[in-house]
Amino acid sequence: MDSLIVVGGLYAEKCIQPLWNEVFGSGGRAAAAVSSLVPTTLVAYVDASLRVDADDLAARFGFTLDARDAQHPVSFSYLHPLATPVIRPSPDRIVTHAPLRVRGDVVLRYGMLEGDAVVDAQVAVQDPQSAFGAKPFSENGSKANRLAVVLNRYEAMSMVGTDEPDEVARRLMRTENAEVVVLKMGGHGAFVAWPGGTATVPVYSTEYVWKIGSGDVFSATFAALWGVQGMDPVQAADLASRATADYCNRRTLPIRQPADLAALSDPPVTPGKGTIYLAGPFFDLAQRWLVEETRAVLLDMGAEVFSPVHAVGPGRAEVVAPADIKGLEASDVMFAILNGMDPGTVFEVGYAVKLGIPVVAFAENVKPEDLKMVVGTGCEVVDDYTSAVYRAVWRLPVS
Repeated sequence: MDSLIVVGGLYAEKCIQPLWNEVFGSGGRAAAAVSSLVPTTLVAYVDASLRVDADDLAARFGFTLDARDAQHPVSFSYLHPLATPVIRPSPDRIVTHAPLRVRGDVVLRYGMLEGDAVVDAQVAVQDPQSAFGAKPFSENGSKANRLAVVLNRYEAMSMVGTDEPDEVARRLMRTENAEVVVLKMGGHGAFVAWPGGTATVPVYSTEYVWKIGSGDVFSATFAALWGVQGMDPVQAADLASRATADYCNRRTLPIRQPADLAALSDPPVTPGKGTIYLAGPFFDLAQRWLVEETRAVLLDMGAEVFSPVHAVGPGRAEVVAPADIKGLEASDVMFAILNGMDPGTVFEVGYAVKLGIPVVAFAENVKPEDLKMVVGTGCEVVDDYTSAVYRAVWRLPVS
C-alpha cells in the first residue's frame, strides 16, 4: 500500500471550556487521524520541550515521526473552541526556520508558523492553514504531478482574491494546474471541482461539536482517500465530511474505516437563513462578555442576530419590553443564555415557546429542577457552548 507523508505543525493546544490540554497541531492531528487507513509519516518542526509528547503521539497512533529541530515551542490557547486562539509566542516573535524539504509519492502539506515546506511529490494535497497571506502551492518551488487544494473561504480570498466557488476553482486550476479544488464553505458544505465537473458535499450534523482541529481531519481524510487510495474526489470529500462530523461528535482519533464512515447516520445539514434572537442577561462584565462573544460568533456563521442590548439598549420598562418583544416576534430561532436563570431571559423563553419559535438554551451549572419547564416544553438545553451555537444555527428555517 502507498503511504502518506504529512508535513505540518506540531503544537501544544489548550482550551478552558471544555478542558483540553494536548499536543497535536494540524500535522500531528492529521497523522493521528489517518494512521489507521494508510502508513503515515509526519514531518514537523519539534522543539526539545515537546519531543517527549511528540514521540508519545506517534507511538499512540502508530505513525512515523520525522522531527526537525525547532528553536522554541508554539502553543495555541482557546477560551472555547470557537474563540480566536492566543498564540505563544506571538506570530511576530516566532523564529522563521529553514524550509522543510519533503519528497514522496503522496504528500499532504499544511501551512506552518515556524517555516515553510518545499514539496516534490507525485501527488500532493495542500491545505494553506492561513487566513492571512495564504500562498499558492508552487510559490516556494513545490511541485507535484497531481495536485489537490483544500481551502476555506478566507484562505481563498487571500490566495486568489475571491471566494466565489466556481471562480476559485478556475483560477487554481489555471494558475496552479490543480486537478482538484475543494472549497470548504462552513455550513454550506464543501464545493468540489475537478476536470469532469463540480459537486457539493454536505456538512453532517451531530449532537456534540468539538471544533478544534476539525479542518485538519477533513484534509487528512481527503488526502488518504483521494491521494493514496485513489478514490474519486467527490466520494473522498463526502467521507472526509463524515469523518469530520464523527470527530467533532466523539473528539477521538483515529477516524473510522471508509465503510464505517459511510454507514454513519448523522443527517446532513441543510443551511437555513433567518434571525436568531439572543436572549441573556448583560448586567455585569461576565454576562456582557458572553452576549458580545455569542453575537459575534453567530454573525460570523452567517446568521442575522437580534440582540436586545444592541438593538434596543437600556431604558424604561415600558419602552424596552415592547421593543424586545417585537424583535422576538420577528425572529426565527432563540438562543437563550440561562446561566444564572435571569428572570427576563426565562420570560423570553416562555414567550418564544408560546409563539412556536424554536429555543436552544445554553445552560451551565443550572440545576435540573430549574430547567424542568424549559426541557418539558421542547426546548433544546445544551451545556456545551460550541454545540449550542451550532444547534441554534442549524435550526434556522430553510427557504
